[in-house]
Amino acid sequence: MGPKKGAKKAEALAPQSTGEAPKHEDVKNEDVPKQEEPEQKQSAGAKSGEKRKKATASDDPAKAPRRSGRGAPKAQPSKQQLLKFLLSEPASVLCRPDDEAEDMKNRGDIRTYSTSVLTPFEELTCAVILSRPISHRLGLRTIRTILNPPYNFTSAKAVQDAGNEKHIQAVWDARTQHKEKTAGEIGMIADVVLEKFTADGDKNGTQLERVRTECNKDVEKEREMLKSNIKGLGRTGLDIFFRRVQWQWEAGYPFVDGRSAQSLHKLGLPDEGEELHKLIEQHWEKLETKQLAGEDEKAKKRRALVIVLERATGADLEGKSEAVLEAAATG
Repeated sequence: MGPKKGAKKAEALAPQSTGEAPKHEDVKNEDVPKQEEPEQKQSAGAKSGEKRKKATASDDPAKAPRRSGRGAPKAQPSKQQLLKFLLSEPASVLCRPDDEAEDMKNRGDIRTYSTSVLTPFEELTCAVILSRPISHRLGLRTIRTILNPPYNFTSAKAVQDAGNEKHIQAVWDARTQHKEKTAGEIGMIADVVLEKFTADGDKNGTQLERVRTECNKDVEKEREMLKSNIKGLGRTGLDIFFRRVQWQWEAGYPFVDGRSAQSLHKLGLPDEGEELHKLIEQHWEKLETKQLAGEDEKAKKRRALVIVLERATGADLEGKSEAVLEAAATG
């Protein structure tokens, strides 16, 4: 069952392994040691809708879990310092994978999952890619490949017009795993979006507006409609999608999924949607917000929450949570 507005889904269990991608012949060891949320069953103690203890929204220094020895951060930032840093340009640089930074340096102004404003169609495609049992870094590389020239798979129509051979070429260029399957999924998503999810006036198929209108903006129904029509889209992919799209599809706001909750906890931030929203509201006037996407202040605040989730999770997956704490405290 999907999350209700203002509620956090049950906490997802972390993978028991180190999170390394399977070492197939087409995956180099440089691909990052952690992965985005692979599909997994809920534990008996983490049923859907289960309440978690709410984190405080005070401005005490962020309390990350204790770490022994040399791994402990040198300083602990206040929650205001931490939010301000996470919304800053230096945080976007710190939290992204090293190979993405190198790619941006070499290719210039390219679209990335971590920093670009994406459409609901792009978010859906990215969620399916990132929910697969591959390294997070490899997933992001695949996304950069398909969203930028020469492929530009930025709308359902663009994907459909490209054809299967170009889909296959794109995933080969990305050097990802499960190439044929991934290429097939990219094409399948585009076909379903154009046939079932696209409203009048959206000929390119970017907004998925029929999902919202046919479900009366009920998040649980939206999740079920997406799951029943997109083969292979499970709980993990849905969580990723709704985590990212909630600033545009506000019926689901504020939402913190289980994987992001773990990352927020490492930084000492509230891991429940309403509490994190309240914390952003509390410090809004002191944060860097001019660069945020959004038509009005409410939309910008929703976007801010999404960015905090994205950078907290990205830093965690890259093993940089302590670096974020130190940078926030000294910045």
